Amino acid sequence: MATRQGAALERRKLMADPILVTTIVVLIAFLTIFILYPLAILLVDSVYGSDTGLTMSIFQRIFKMKTFRTAITNTLKVGFTVGIFSTVIGLLFAYVEEYVKVRTKIMGGLFQVVSMLPVVSPPFVLSLSVIMLFGKAGIITRYLLKIYDNSVYGYWGIVVVQTLTFFPVCYMMLKGLLKNIDPSLEEAARDMGASRSKVFLSVTLPLILPGLGNAFLVTFIESIADFANPMIIGGSYDTLATTIYLQITGAYDKQGAAAMAVVLLTITLAMYLVQKYVLEKKSAATLTGKASRGRMLIEDRSVTIPLTILCSLIAVFVLLMYICVPFGALFKTWGYDFHLTTKWFQQVFQRYKGFKAFKDSFLLSLASAPITALLSMIISYLVVKRKFKAKGFIEFVSMLAMAVPGTVLGIGYIRGFVNGVFGTGFLSGIYGSAAILIIVFVVRSLPTGTRSGISALRQIDKSIEESAYDMGADSFTVFMTVTLPLIKDSFLSGLVTAFVRSITAISAIILLVTPQFLLITVQINEFAEKGSYGIACAFATILIVITYGSVLLMNLFMKYFGTSRKFKEAN
Repeated sequence: MATRQGAALERRKLMADPILVTTIVVLIAFLTIFILYPLAILLVDSVYGSDTGLTMSIFQRIFKMKTFRTAITNTLKVGFTVGIFSTVIGLLFAYVEEYVKVRTKIMGGLFQVVSMLPVVSPPFVLSLSVIMLFGKAGIITRYLLKIYDNSVYGYWGIVVVQTLTFFPVCYMMLKGLLKNIDPSLEEAARDMGASRSKVFLSVTLPLILPGLGNAFLVTFIESIADFANPMIIGGSYDTLATTIYLQITGAYDKQGAAAMAVVLLTITLAMYLVQKYVLEKKSAATLTGKASRGRMLIEDRSVTIPLTILCSLIAVFVLLMYICVPFGALFKTWGYDFHLTTKWFQQVFQRYKGFKAFKDSFLLSLASAPITALLSMIISYLVVKRKFKAKGFIEFVSMLAMAVPGTVLGIGYIRGFVNGVFGTGFLSGIYGSAAILIIVFVVRSLPTGTRSGISALRQIDKSIEESAYDMGADSFTVFMTVTLPLIKDSFLSGLVTAFVRSITAISAIILLVTPQFLLITVQINEFAEKGSYGIACAFATILIVITYGSVLLMNLFMKYFGTSRKFKEAN
């Protein structure tokens, strides 16, 4: 009875706040139109023919295509391999950071830099590096090993590049899990005579097993949804993402591409649902709260030396990959003439409209970042602090974009806003405009910001906001003057993350960008496909400087003006 009365009171409060009601309605409309509607159009396209009506013939046609069946097998094979490798390497780095006493600060700093680089760089930079180091004209293969016919294209090329790109995601997820394990559990096993390997296998590993599954599925989803790396280094090894792209740009088969997109979406969505509603809950149930006390780090040289060397080799290898990119832009002809030159940078700006590419990318990303950050915080606030019937819908749909591959979303926007329900309506004009690119950037970055905001808001006591309501403030005033300042760090972090994700995006926007706009990532992809690695590296180098500089500025700003500093000074 009390629960019903509380719910009724909450509804009355909600209806008495027109700003909050309007926000919820606008938010539901935005999520429906720009996330659910394009996906629904894809589903309709794949089962409805203009002549035949409702039919499964489109699916039957694509499954008869040998290239499509091979692409499914290739995609799943790559996804599982990358998922396993990324999880193992991520666990190795997380374990060394949380359990092993690293002798020098340089090593610790190196691990942190390496874990951050793939996050702030374009998704296909490592593909360029692998080609330049290990390809037919590669420095390592051709000049050091004297191998002249080595090919890095295909299955193993994709696996290596994607593993190095995505293992930091696993590292960040597993680092938190390992940190929250109570050391007393492992020390009790050690006191009973168990070896370190036995403790790890019988105590530590079972505790983080759901987290390992969670990390594996997240990486699996990222891997099979990846477009840029298979496009550049895949060669003739087709994946679903590249097959869908070629089906719509090469074969001009929009319905076939839509059906293929539905197949890929079904796989990623199934994995996402397992990851979110099964493994995430198990991880939370296994590790509740923080460790009771600090952990005594392992100093045994038989453990520290091998693990540190292994992590250092991987870290140096990744760092070598990224160092290779600026050198690729400074050498006269990679693989043949290693005299230093600035001609590639000059050509970027003088011949290939570099200023326009950077201006368009920067302005579009800059426009999408505050919208994404604010929307993320609003959604987080509604999910954590308010009770209403559509709350579950808003949370699920806003996080759904995490499971939607970029190419799938791109085709959904093409079908939805060119020939779909809104094809002749007021939204048909957004296709080919800056608005649709900004919307895609917002939708793609929304899940990351929302997760960060939800975590931050759950740490704020309800009484702080309730006191503002008791003084007569409406929900807008409370959110802007009380809630948002308290989660300022998450807001700023979401702002920069959204900017970085937008300016380095490729898979969703490559199908939507028109000649009216030049985007850096599209330029890099185009020149890399042509084999013009000097130009591609020049574009990529400037882009890495922009994104890395943005993150450093954000960290500096938060250090001096963030919420955490004020709390420290207050205490």
